[in-house]
Amino acid sequence: MVTKAGNGKLGSWGRRGAQDEQGGRDGRDGHPAGPDKKALGDAAEALALRWLQARGLSLVQRNYRVARGPRARGGEVDLVMREPDGTLVFVEVRARSGGSHGGAAASVTTAKQRSLVLAAQHYLMRLPVLPPCRFDVVAVDGETVEWLRAAFDAD
Repeated sequence: MVTKAGNGKLGSWGRRGAQDEQGGRDGRDGHPAGPDKKALGDAAEALALRWLQARGLSLVQRNYRVARGPRARGGEVDLVMREPDGTLVFVEVRARSGGSHGGAAASVTTAKQRSLVLAAQHYLMRLPVLPPCRFDVVAVDGETVEWLRAAFDAD
C-alpha cells in the first residue's frame, strides 16, 4: 500500500457523476454504484481509523451527526480524533476506487466543508473548554492513502 502525508489546502471544486435510471450514481465518476459505494466508504473509514491510530491519534467519536432541522441534513464528521498534544481533529474520509476525476481529496467540495464545519461547531458546543482544532482529510484512492493535515479552515 502506498501512503502519503501532506499538508496542503484542498481546492474548492468537485464533480457530480451521472445518475442512472433510479437516480443513483452509475459508477462513471469514480464512485461505484449502489450498495458497493457504502461498502467502499465503510472500508475506507475503517482503514483511515487504523492508519491514524498507527500515527498516534486516538479515537474520540465516529460518525458524529447533526441535523439542520426536522427534515434537513446538517452534517457529519466521519472521525473525531485527538492528537497526543490535545488537538481535536475532525476527519473527513473520502474514497474513490481510482484516481480519475481529481481523486478522492478533490471530492471534498466547499459545500461539504461547510457541512463539516457546522457539525464540528455543534460538537464543540458540548465541551466546557475549547481545545485547539483542525480539519483533516484522509483520501483513499485505490491502494493509496493520503492524509491531508489542516486540509481547510473553518472560515
